Amino acid sequence: MKQLTIVVKPFRAEAVLRVVADAGVTACAVREAKGYGRQKGYLDRYRGSEYSTAYLPKVEITVWVADERAAGLADAVARAARTGRIGDGKIFVVPLAGPGVLEF
Repeated sequence: MKQLTIVVKPFRAEAVLRVVADAGVTACAVREAKGYGRQKGYLDRYRGSEYSTAYLPKVEITVWVADERAAGLADAVARAARTGRIGDGKIFVVPLAGPGVLEF
């Protein structure tokens, strides 16, 4: 079993979640996140003054799939999340140790 942690721009999260659902994944975890990379933040205005924001809003989606489905799902998610600009996101694929998932 593998865990895919998908970090994308907020406006691409719905498209990614549709791809995940179409792949037959029945459960996932979705979190709001902040981060930065090559885009280096942005300037923002609040009450007339400018300030630099180093962390940009992101959405983190975590799914768990069988080993043989992980690569295909990661490719499909990358196609759904890609906009062609820097900061589109990351996909982390991590093998899980142990006999499997224990549901309660």
